Amino acid sequence: MFTVAPPRTAPTGWMLRAVVSAHALAIAGQPVFAGVYLSGDYAGLSLHTAGANTVTSIGYLQMMVAIAVWVRLRRARPFLITTAVVAAETVQYFAGLDGTLWLHLPLGVTTVVAVVVQFIDVWRRPLLRKGADDD
Repeated sequence: MFTVAPPRTAPTGWMLRAVVSAHALAIAGQPVFAGVYLSGDYAGLSLHTAGANTVTSIGYLQMMVAIAVWVRLRRARPFLITTAVVAAETVQYFAGLDGTLWLHLPLGVTTVVAVVVQFIDVWRRPLLRKGADDD
């Protein structure tokens, strides 16, 4: 009797999972730091600023990894989703610097949700070369 091994995620897929996980962890801190600041502790603003720099940097790193996934695994979806998230984060970043809170706050909620949904998506199934799996 032969058994078929489950499909294994490619190393590039694992790299994407690692970066998306770091992105999700970093972005989850942003509402906390904003809340610290809004509760009257002005040190929270510097934490929120440092968090914004971290989240933005990880977002651009994720974009580079998503390009590698597209090239090596022929999967464009992670790149397209990452591009949309990074574009929103960039607008969010500059809206925060400008003090445009009517845009900064709702866009912040949207980007947190988008990164969490992407986190779930990349961990839900293996990232294989296109045509190597059944979906």
